[in-house]
Amino acid sequence: MSVQVVLVHGIRTSATMWRTQVAHLEQRGVGAHAIDLPGHGTRIDETFTLEGAMAAIDAAVRSAAAIGPVLLVGHSMGGLVATEYVGAADPPPVAGLVAASATAIPRGLGLRAYRTLMRGFNALPGRGLILTRAMLRATLPDDTRTDFGAGGYAFAAQDAALRSLSVLDLAAALRRIRVPVWFVNGQWDQLRLHEKVFASMVPGSELIVVPRTTHLVTAMRPAVFNLVLDLAIATVEARADRASASAAGST
Repeated sequence: MSVQVVLVHGIRTSATMWRTQVAHLEQRGVGAHAIDLPGHGTRIDETFTLEGAMAAIDAAVRSAAAIGPVLLVGHSMGGLVATEYVGAADPPPVAGLVAASATAIPRGLGLRAYRTLMRGFNALPGRGLILTRAMLRATLPDDTRTDFGAGGYAFAAQDAALRSLSVLDLAAALRRIRVPVWFVNGQWDQLRLHEKVFASMVPGSELIVVPRTTHLVTAMRPAVFNLVLDLAIATVEARADRASASAAGST
């Protein structure tokens, strides 16, 4: 059974943000399943809800799990929701988790300030797209620069998505996780606030900080991020092989 990778995008973007990772995985012969959450990408006309996001992840995971062990990968909002999902009281069929740019607890003053900032961007002409594109030109390589916006920008879903994150009980979810976890942050990521706390709550987890990299670690340093995926896939494969050998030995 081959490892299957389910990829969950961040806020405002869509499954297209994973183009480089999907190409890398497909070249390796690894199953890649990049999904759109409600209100984003191909589902941009839908209303975002946390329940709908969880249902989208669950459907993708269970479909992929019928093929092989699942490595769940999420960026930013997608990483936070994926962490909550993997740490459910009734554990889903996930064999490993990579949470990128997703180690800040989204509550209190920080969340309110971020929502205010995003509302300010949305109030600008063109909803601040000129500034967004200028930032991407300044930070991302040519081959990944268009990926974040290729599926459209989910402006309408943004505030509802941010507001919904405040109900996540990430501390409880982290304490329940019993599969390998990799937390991946850029050195200059504003959401590194609680990275050491997150890592300390999951026994055996790995915290990887990529130097000279922003919040958009998957696109700014795609080769490095793909190496993390390779490491995670190898770990999940090894654990699955050991489990199969143990099961065969007990019969």
